[in-house]
Amino acid sequence: MGYLSSLREVRALAVILSLVFITAGCNQARMQAAMGDDRLEDTVSKYSRRMIEEGRETFRHETFGSESFWGDALRLHEAIAGEKNNGAGPGLSPRAALDAGLKIDAVKALPGFLKTLKDGTSPAFDDPATTIELLKTDAIVGLKGFFDEKGGFKSIGIRCSLCHSTVDDAYAMGIGNRLDGWPNRDLDFGRIIALSPNLRVIANRVGVDTASVEKTLAGWGPGRYDPRFLNDGKGVGADGKGAALIPSIFGLAGVGLNSYTGMGSLAYWNAYEINTQMRGKGTFFDIRLSDEERFPVSFRTGDWSVRNRPDIVTSKLAALNFFELAMPTPAPPVGYFDAAAAERGKGIFEGKADCAKCHVPPLYTEPGWPMHSASSVDADGFIASRSYEMRLYRTTPLKGLFTKMKGGFYHDGRFPDLKSVVEHYNELFRLNLTKQERADLIEFLRSL
Repeated sequence: MGYLSSLREVRALAVILSLVFITAGCNQARMQAAMGDDRLEDTVSKYSRRMIEEGRETFRHETFGSESFWGDALRLHEAIAGEKNNGAGPGLSPRAALDAGLKIDAVKALPGFLKTLKDGTSPAFDDPATTIELLKTDAIVGLKGFFDEKGGFKSIGIRCSLCHSTVDDAYAMGIGNRLDGWPNRDLDFGRIIALSPNLRVIANRVGVDTASVEKTLAGWGPGRYDPRFLNDGKGVGADGKGAALIPSIFGLAGVGLNSYTGMGSLAYWNAYEINTQMRGKGTFFDIRLSDEERFPVSFRTGDWSVRNRPDIVTSKLAALNFFELAMPTPAPPVGYFDAAAAERGKGIFEGKADCAKCHVPPLYTEPGWPMHSASSVDADGFIASRSYEMRLYRTTPLKGLFTKMKGGFYHDGRFPDLKSVVEHYNELFRLNLTKQERADLIEFLRSL
């Protein structure tokens, strides 16, 4: 009996020890898993910070080799410098640059420059040589000057921030702190391009004379750019309009398609714009643009299959896209809208007017494939007709409307203000909104 009792005790002890070891092993596994999660979280955080930093740098400062087109070919830098600075023509003074919608980063501008230009009366304000100095300090948002060893102005390139950034006017009108992702609705890019001494480069590309190019560029106006002109050569539609309003690049996380005609995702848009519009040196492929009838220019030039070697664009696209998607929609300034009216307007938006059917909160666009015909919203179809096989318009996200009050609304700015937009839909869909309901709805839109 003593032997059996001892044997049972040994077995019991073995079972207990096994349970202890199993428990310890499980606890260790849990600890390792927890540590692994921590390490993963740390890795993701570091990766996210790095991507945002790299993307911001790319968005603000990268030219992608575009200087070979805007400077070396079009010789835009010569027009900026002017004859007195070994360029051509009268040159572009700071006053003229601001008048054309270019913005000056006050952080980059030299203190002496800010002091002399505070009231706009200094002779330097009207001297193109001052513009050159601003370019040397990298103070003109979206433009980068290239200089030789002796400081000679030899070329110029453009950046994403040229169209999709502005400043807060903290120092003076057009001079202040950067606002990344905001649409520059003051920028008259057509007017700036038209300064180039060698517009024959564009004329030859689209198959017209320089006078036609100048007419097209003059028709764009502030806050507009035509992302199809270099592919199909079409200047304007029947109503005399052709260029689209410059969109914002914020609040796009979760938004499926980008651009007014839903060309593709934001990642697609970056590749398209940088390679075919900015004329960067990268890789881009879209067989839809090889349609000879609809896109004769891109068919002839090969812009539907861009293959630069070396490719200095593609390696920067991921971080650029990451940064753009990380930009939140800015909040309207305090006092910009009537809060009580906006709350009532929210009810109208989601109820009687049924705006939320397409502009679904909180994205305020449609998840999925948010495309509609021009006729369904009673809009001109010229820009839609120049898109791909769809020839439709996207449901544009509504957030941050306070940043887009200049230039009008819709793809081509056909409605001058929110009142005219609401009136349009009230009549089109027979909403029978009262005057007060329309006013409240406008306040809600202003609050987004």
